[in-house]
Amino acid sequence: MAFRSHRLLGLIALAGVATAGFAEQASAYLFWSRPNFAGAPVRGDEPGIALPMPGATPKEVQAGLLWNLRAGLNVAALQCQFAPALMTVRNYNNLLSQHARELNDAYGAITGYFKRTTPKGWQVALDQYTTKTYNSFSTLHAQRGFCEVAGELGRDGLSRPKGKFHETAITRMREFRNSLVPRRDLFFVDRELAARTNLLPLDPTCWDKKNRLVKRCRPAA
Repeated sequence: MAFRSHRLLGLIALAGVATAGFAEQASAYLFWSRPNFAGAPVRGDEPGIALPMPGATPKEVQAGLLWNLRAGLNVAALQCQFAPALMTVRNYNNLLSQHARELNDAYGAITGYFKRTTPKGWQVALDQYTTKTYNSFSTLHAQRGFCEVAGELGRDGLSRPKGKFHETAITRMREFRNSLVPRRDLFFVDRELAARTNLLPLDPTCWDKKNRLVKRCRPAA
């Protein structure tokens, strides 16, 4: 009888994880409990953020960062149409309109960079830069995370006044890049870890504020 009571409490705890996770991630569409893709703000010349632009001025670096964000959201508009609720197509089109001047200035700065650094073959260099930038956002196995974050970044960009779209790029580009790495839904990760013990730990200190198992309570792999 005691065993059944503990199992029942374990199932109740599991249900609590699902409910709390859903409430916590109410804005998430493709996950029960969204993985944490967050990252620190960037300048644009850090490894893994954008293609290298040797000798670029700070203005050109920021232009490249903004152009990377635009390219990533463009890819999302094409790849994420399986999830219409994310509005990646509408957000992208609205961003192009709302931030047209800032985006045009960024493209002009990038073009100027290649004219300055590769005067004889600047057009080819620019085309290669653009193509490689687009390709760097192509993903298959991490599509859910990429699309989820792209939807959020689109809304973030639309919340910015004209001339401030680069602030979304600075504060969230690392998150965008992190979303390209395949990550499992945290709800199922925690459920599998708890299932290995045949009973969810009932100690309240074993669960964080998002109702996820803390590291010290997780069973050995």
